[in-house]
Amino acid sequence: MKAIVCTKYGPPEVLQIKEIDKPVPRNEELLIRVKATTVTQADTRVRGFRVPLSYWVPARLALGVTKPKKPVLGTELAGVVEEVGKDVSNYKVGDLVFALTGHDLGCYAEYRCVPEGGIISRKPVNLGFEESAAIPMGGLTALHFLKEGKVGSGQKVLVYGASGSIGTYAVQLAKHFGAEVTGVCSTVNLDLVRSLGQTGSSITPRRTSPGRAANTMWCSMLLARAPSQPV
Repeated sequence: MKAIVCTKYGPPEVLQIKEIDKPVPRNEELLIRVKATTVTQADTRVRGFRVPLSYWVPARLALGVTKPKKPVLGTELAGVVEEVGKDVSNYKVGDLVFALTGHDLGCYAEYRCVPEGGIISRKPVNLGFEESAAIPMGGLTALHFLKEGKVGSGQKVLVYGASGSIGTYAVQLAKHFGAEVTGVCSTVNLDLVRSLGQTGSSITPRRTSPGRAANTMWCSMLLARAPSQPV
C-alpha cells in the first residue's frame, strides 16, 4: 500500500510517498481503508522535532534518535472497514467509521488497523469523511477539559483560542452544556466563532490576554492555545 513516510526530522519535504506492507488485522482489530486524515500540531511537531530544549534528550529517546520510530504520521482518520478480526463483534465489513490513533500514529496511509476497543465509532451519517476525520483530537480534548471544569447550565465560559481545533469544539460543547460562551480569537475569525454558538456579550481580539478578556467573573476558562500564540 502507499503511505506518506517521514524519512527524517525536518521540513515538509522530508515526507515521501512510499510503498509499505499492508497491515493485517489481529483478532481484535479492524482493517480500515482510509478515506481522510488530518494534519495536526502533533504531526508537525514530530516531523520537525519541535520540542522545548529541556525535553530534547528524552524526546529523542521516545520519538527516535535520528528519525521518527513511527515514520507514518497521522493521529486521526475516517474510512471504511475492509476486514475484521475474528473477535470483533460490533463492526462489520463496509461500516463507515472514524477513529483516533493518538500516539500510535499511522494514519497517513491507505490502510490502518485499529482495535475495536480503541477510540473508534461509526461515522455520523450527516458528515463527510473529511469532516469526521477532524473530530477526534480536538473534540475529545475539548470535552475532557470541559468535563474537568464541570461546565454546565448558567455558567460563563471563556475559550481562549476559539477558532482553532480544540477551541471550535469547546465553543460548541460549552453551548450544548448550557453555558454562556465568550470566545477569544483573531478578528478574521469572528464570524466563524459566532456561527459556532458564541453566546457571550463579546468576542475579544486576540491581543487581549485571557485575564483581561472582559470585566467578567468567569466560571471556567479554557486555553485552547497558549496566550503567546495567534488564535
